[in-house]
Amino acid sequence: MPADPPASLSTGDVVLLVGTMKGAFVFSSTGERGEWRMDGPHFRGEAVYSMAFDQRGGRRRILAGTQSMHWGSVVRASDDFGATWSAPDRQNVRFPEESGLALANVWQLRPGRVDQPDTVYCGVEPAALFQSDDGGETWSVVQGLLQHEHRPQWQPGGGGLCLHTIVLDHGHPRRMGVAISTGGFYRTEDGGRSWRARNAGVRAEFLPDRHPEFGQCVHKVVNHPSRPERLFLQNHWGLYRSDDWGDRWHDVANGVPSDFGFAMEMHPHDPDTVYIVPLDSDQFRIVPDARLRVYRTRDAGASWQPLEGGLPQRDAYECVLRDGLCTDGHRTAGFYFGTRSGKLFGSADEGETWREISGALPPIVCVKAAVVGAP
Repeated sequence: MPADPPASLSTGDVVLLVGTMKGAFVFSSTGERGEWRMDGPHFRGEAVYSMAFDQRGGRRRILAGTQSMHWGSVVRASDDFGATWSAPDRQNVRFPEESGLALANVWQLRPGRVDQPDTVYCGVEPAALFQSDDGGETWSVVQGLLQHEHRPQWQPGGGGLCLHTIVLDHGHPRRMGVAISTGGFYRTEDGGRSWRARNAGVRAEFLPDRHPEFGQCVHKVVNHPSRPERLFLQNHWGLYRSDDWGDRWHDVANGVPSDFGFAMEMHPHDPDTVYIVPLDSDQFRIVPDARLRVYRTRDAGASWQPLEGGLPQRDAYECVLRDGLCTDGHRTAGFYFGTRSGKLFGSADEGETWREISGALPPIVCVKAAVVGAP
């Protein structure tokens, strides 16, 4: 049975999970999100690229993908908001010996569908998808993607050959998609037995053929449970929308200062509203004009508006990575992001105004939020 939450956290409170290059931090606040308490660092000195909060099946479980220079990468779990953590005696995410592959990093942890409360997915480097059917305790590789015919031709991006994004279709239990840098976007319709590249319309500026079947450097993909077939994609140079689960992508970089960036997040209640943090370029991965702004579309990419209230607008040499932007899912949604310089910002009014929650963390690579007790 999962442990009861501590008395200091109640239904409606917000948990904010922050993974950094030197450990993980757990922030918490009431539903008003005015004051924040910080606990950490957990896994001192270890890089934590992936975190998740899983409330399905009565759990209140934090998952963390930790990377030790000595012991490698492990998925750890806590059922008491970080008071104690599981301690696997060996790597619990392991490639089959016959694959000849060795785990380098855990890039994504994604709880499965509500009707599969024990299923959790894990995206790793070198690019592969793992599945757990016991809430994240043990893992097995998804063979259909591991043995894909394109695998020998995938090339690593700047961060490595990583499967960093997993998107689900809550209305179709056997459909899901993954993003690989630099493999592109792949979709399965049969629960992972077979996968097809779905990148038509997405440019690969760095290849001789700018529109290949696969090989695009996808940075992030998001969708909404109420309209899962509509996907938004941030590419290495390119901002796109698909309305047919990736069969065809259309450019929606209308009014953004740059279509290069990493971070992307959906509004939790509106499938037409998406948030991004553009960067200047692949050579200068800093927010344009050194002005820290989050951009929002409310019309599915037809137009974008900057959100800058409370954010520094001079000399802000900041970078936000692909999992550095998230929402808590509240009725009035809170949004949060962390920067490579260790600053953590939050908004309790859907991005209209922002405040600095912490200004002195190690480099932030992952930010995830949830409302305690939310379905």
